Amino acid sequence: MKKTPEMYIAGRRISTDDAPYVIAEISANHNGSIETAMRLIEAAKAAGADAVKLQTYTPDTITLHSDAEGFRIDDGLWAGRTLYDLYQEAHMPWEWHAPLFAHARQVGITIFSSPFDGTAVDLLESLDAPAYKIASFEAVDWSLIRRVAATGKPVIISTGLADADEIGEAIEAARSAGGSQVAVLHCVSSYPALASDYNLRTLPDMIQRFDVVTGLSDHTLDNTTAIASVALGAAIIEKHFTLDRSGGGPDDSFSLEPQELADLCTQSRTAWQSLGRVDYGLKSGERGNLKFRRSLYVSRQVRAGERVSPDNVRSVRPGFGLPCKHLDQVLGMTFTRALPFATPLDWDMVE
Repeated sequence: MKKTPEMYIAGRRISTDDAPYVIAEISANHNGSIETAMRLIEAAKAAGADAVKLQTYTPDTITLHSDAEGFRIDDGLWAGRTLYDLYQEAHMPWEWHAPLFAHARQVGITIFSSPFDGTAVDLLESLDAPAYKIASFEAVDWSLIRRVAATGKPVIISTGLADADEIGEAIEAARSAGGSQVAVLHCVSSYPALASDYNLRTLPDMIQRFDVVTGLSDHTLDNTTAIASVALGAAIIEKHFTLDRSGGGPDDSFSLEPQELADLCTQSRTAWQSLGRVDYGLKSGERGNLKFRRSLYVSRQVRAGERVSPDNVRSVRPGFGLPCKHLDQVLGMTFTRALPFATPLDWDMVE
């Protein structure tokens, strides 16, 4: 029998045999305040998330300081900005990383990050990051994937914009550098994303095709898509997280607020519990209700020697008589003794 793919982050096993691993993506939602970033970590822990995730870059490590065509954003959520200006606002200062990692560990929640170049990996290694996330736009950057995989830490790769071949190539890049624990997240790289674009039936195909832990990076505006993904095999759920969706930051508008994250944690785990296993047997909550099934009862007073007929035996509730399936068999038999009305029928009463 094929082994279920699994990975471990900070001792927590992640697989379809375990409750979904929920990652609260802080991204740019610190809005320039380390105190806000600290509060986000605390709120993610309180909501029940398994991990918080940062993004580790500077504008100079992710783009060029240019307003030439191609470096300007012409449409969508960030229209009118240059890439450099957007990332200047959104980036998390590198000097924040050590205190944020320390705070997360004090609070008791796993923390890791998405690096965007080798210097970011060096910083995160100095902080003993337990795992790495490759963002969708970097899933085609094999050198970055290999650099991350060479740390020996688990690697999670988002797959927005990537086709099946590119996903396979990204996984192979990680494995070629020694990455033994690799996961992929089905993703739609639009902000926000439409639920109808997610095509969640892709998840079982990804699990079968790539044979790695598979999850969802969800940019829709509510939790419906994420919870539905659990039924199709998502073992990881990543959602952007903010304290206040109206906060005005670059990612606030498509992020979950604390109560919504708490709902996601609870409901995704309930969805996973409901999957259970293939089981046609009686469930624990049903045992007390067996008595309310239909069964065969004497429906009027009968004499010994009288023939069983639809006139004197019926299938009714409760369930203390012979099973209903025996009705055709007992019809035409004779009663061995007189029986009062409402007697549950048994084999020793007929012949």
